[in-house]
Amino acid sequence: MKNRRNFLKTACKPIVLATLGIPIIEACSSEDDSSVSTQTTSSSNNSSSQGGTSTELIIDLDDNTFSSLQEIGGWLNFTSENILLVRISDSEIRVFDNACPHQGTRNQWSFDGTNFTCARHGNSFGATCSGSMRCFDTSLDGNILTVDLG
Repeated sequence: MKNRRNFLKTACKPIVLATLGIPIIEACSSEDDSSVSTQTTSSSNNSSSQGGTSTELIIDLDDNTFSSLQEIGGWLNFTSENILLVRISDSEIRVFDNACPHQGTRNQWSFDGTNFTCARHGNSFGATCSGSMRCFDTSLDGNILTVDLG
């Protein structure tokens, strides 16, 4: 019993620091990412007389952060904006909410060229906008990607 207590006294602090240290450091980071801007714009809905607001995310794909999207099939889990991006063709990049529809995990994704797999529970989701993952409208103008997050 004494050995167990000594182990817990010495092992718990490093484990807690390792678990919480990186998120705390990232939360305190003041790095500015000038390759991404978010704009809130007013829009009107044709089926209703009420206007709404939508948020547009504008991404400069020339930034090194997005180099994985230069090739067809390239993808990125852009955790700072909570989105998954995948290049489908020269003229199309699909953007999905990176929250797993099963458990909400955001940072444990892999992509095999067709499906995103959440490493938390092993669930797979197709990279189509008709699947269970939330898909956002996008437009690509040269190397500027606009994502409608509204």
